[in-house]
This record gives sequence, structure tokens and C-alpha cells, in this order.
Amino acid sequence: MTMFTGLAPIQIGVAEPSTNSTSNASASGEPEHARVVIVGSGPAGLTAAIYAARANLSPVVLGGYEAGGQLMTTSEIENYPGFPDGIGGPELMGLFRTQAERFGARVLDVDVDRVDFGSRPFRLWAAGVEYRADAVIVATGASALWLGIESETRLRGHGVSACATCDGFFFRDKEIAVVGGGDTALEEALYLTRFATKVHIVHRRGSFRASKIMIARASEHPKIELHLNRTVAEVVGQDRVEAVQLSRTDEPGEETLPIGGLFIAIGHRPNGGAFREWLPSDETGYLTVEGETTESAIDGIFIAGDIHDHRYRQAITAAGEGARAAIDAERWLETAGAVSDEPATLAAVL
Repeated sequence: MTMFTGLAPIQIGVAEPSTNSTSNASASGEPEHARVVIVGSGPAGLTAAIYAARANLSPVVLGGYEAGGQLMTTSEIENYPGFPDGIGGPELMGLFRTQAERFGARVLDVDVDRVDFGSRPFRLWAAGVEYRADAVIVATGASALWLGIESETRLRGHGVSACATCDGFFFRDKEIAVVGGGDTALEEALYLTRFATKVHIVHRRGSFRASKIMIARASEHPKIELHLNRTVAEVVGQDRVEAVQLSRTDEPGEETLPIGGLFIAIGHRPNGGAFREWLPSDETGYLTVEGETTESAIDGIFIAGDIHDHRYRQAITAAGEGARAAIDAERWLETAGAVSDEPATLAAVL
């Protein structure tokens, strides 16, 4: 989530996540064993670490080289409870990490290269070290898809966003644009009409791929203007978004559209590559859970956050799922007891 205000991020005196936390990893070449290994260090992963550590499970967090998740690129967050004046994304994730480490979690900024969930203890490899775990919590999140142009990257957090729910409030009484042609893009455009004076929907094709009812709602809304057969060639502005330069896809031609904000709604990519050989996913690549729990199809593997939640995508819902996953893991470990090199079983079979 990305929040925009005229204020600088609040300094709260908490160190940001370390970028050199691999020194605690095993240098002997021997596998490291942990009751719980958590993969991912966003709100879901670090909340799971807090709960697991308080349950005396001594979790190891393999947080990734880009630790902290999407909030590390978030300038200001104003909808996370407990911070009435807002808080910067890196500061918030620094607090999450400090709290997890306070209770005994070990957070390593390393990427997981591969896993073997075929038997217990489960095996994971990261930065040349093998980790063995009685239980694993997968909380690797999902990444927003971007247009991939330099000006979009430069102005991210300064008028460019990928979350209308997070940031729409900051564009009150401004003209803004939404890029995309699916249900998500049209839903975000309709949501943004609550704040903006006008919402421009930019889509590269001549027709939307969204559902008919969403197309009808967007087309008939008095605050929405459609720009079909167009792509964003450039985001104009030095310190903030001032306009977008559009290129036509059906014929030669360009135009400049003055706006105060740009929302990219072309989809998300779940970060589940290392696990897809072992864990079921839906047609879009999001990992699936069993029923109303965080349990995966393999006993002892739990899933939390945006790696499976493609509906809400909020820091607070991800944190809640991290807590649920840690509680599920703790209860499963109590039931399973000591584990050995035995074949992993599918939860659905038991």
C-alpha cells in the first residue's frame, strides 16, 4: 500500500530492517533445524514470527533479500490502527521486525532457492544453507504488476499507486487516471469516484475484458471517462504526477491528459515460484488453503497473506492471517509431537 501526504515520514527511532542479517546462518555446512520456518517478512510473515516466538517456537524467518514486503516502498500509511498521525512503511516494518526479534525470532534476509516438502522435517535451501523445519509458514506475498516505464517508477509514492483502497482518500477533488481493463480496474475506478472530480480509465484495447455489469456501471458513471486503444507512454512530472502522455494503439497519435494521480490496476503476481511444485494453486497462481484455516494440502505447511489472498491485499488483513497461521502451526505441532524423516501426508487425506 502507498499513502500520500504532504508530510515527511514520521521518524520513530526504530532501526530499519537490517540488510546484512545472514551472519547468523550456519557456517558449518550442517543443516539448521527449527520448529517453525517462516518464508517472507512482510506483515503476514513478521506477525507469524511474533506469535510463534511468543509461543516459544523459536522461529526462523527467511525474509528475502528485499525484506519487508511491499510496505518498504510505501511512503505513508494512514489506515493501520494505532498510528493516528500515520507512519512510513519502512518504519512500520521496522517495528514489526524489532518486536519479532524481541521475542526470539531470528530474521535472515535471504531468498529461498528451493524446497522439499516430500517428507518431514521439511527442507528449505537459502543462500547455500539447508534449513529443516517441523512446520513451515509460507507468507511470500504478491507483487503488483507495473507498466515498467522509468517515470512510473520514479513517481511511485508521489502520485503513482497500485491500491485505490489505500490511497484514494489522498486524491480528493483531483482528476486521476486508472490503467487497466479488467474487473479490478473498473472496481477501483468506481471506488475512486468517491474522491476524485473525474476518473479517466485508460485501456490498451478497444474493449474491456471486465464483466458486462462492471462495464455498464463504469460507462454510465458521470464522473468516469473512457480512453480505449491507448497506453501510457510517459508519466509527466518532476516531484509529483502532473499528467500522462498517452499513445494510441489503433492509429498513430499521442495526447497529453492532465491528472493529479495515476493508479495501475493491471494485476498482481503471487510470489510462489519455489512452492508450486509442492502446493496447489488456483488458475492465477495463488496458493490455496484448506477450508477456513491457513492449512495447505500438506500437513505442517501453512499459508498466510497475499500469497493466497487476492481479494483484500491489505497490511492489516495480511497481519491477521500471519497470526492465524502461527496459531494453526502451534496447535498442529502440539498434536503432531516430535517429527522424523517420515513421508509428508496430504491434509485432505487425513
